[in-house]
Amino acid sequence: MALSMRLSRGGSKKRPYYRIVVADGRSPRDGRFIEKIGSYNPLLAKDDEKRVQLDGDRAKHWLSVGAQPTDRVARFLDAAGIRERAARNNPNKAEPGEKAKERAEERAEKLKAQQEAEAEAVMAAEVEAATEEPTAEAEQVAEATAEETPATEEKAEG
Repeated sequence: MALSMRLSRGGSKKRPYYRIVVADGRSPRDGRFIEKIGSYNPLLAKDDEKRVQLDGDRAKHWLSVGAQPTDRVARFLDAAGIRERAARNNPNKAEPGEKAKERAEERAEKLKAQQEAEAEAVMAAEVEAATEEPTAEAEQVAEATAEETPATEEKAEG
C-alpha cells in the first residue's frame, strides 16, 4: 500500500479549508484516509500560528513508515523543521513557448522592415532636396502652394 501525506479539501465554495491527512494513494482526494495529522487554513494571514497546524510526532512516524508527502505538505514539513525539502530549480520556467517566440520574431521582422522603409524614404527626400533640378512632383507641389498664396493675400486685403 502506497501511503501519501496530502491535503484533503473541506469548507464551502470559495472558502477552502484543508486537512493534512495520511491516506492510501489509491483513495480519492477528499475520500477515505488513515489519519488526520494537521490542518491548513489558507484564508488566515501568512504569519498566523493557526494557518498551519501539524502534529510533528505523527508526521515523523508516518515518514518513517514510508509515507510520501505531496509538494505542498513537504513545504509545511520543511517549515516545521521535520523534513528538509530540496529547492527546485527550473531556469526555463519563464521562457515563452514556441508559438510565442515565432510571433515575437515576426513582429521584430515587421518592425525592422518598417524602419528600413522609413530610412529609405528619408534618404530619398534628402537626395531630392540636394538635387538642383526639381522633379515633376516637386514642381506640382510648388505650383499648388503658389496658387494658394495669392488667394490668401487677397482675402487679407479685402
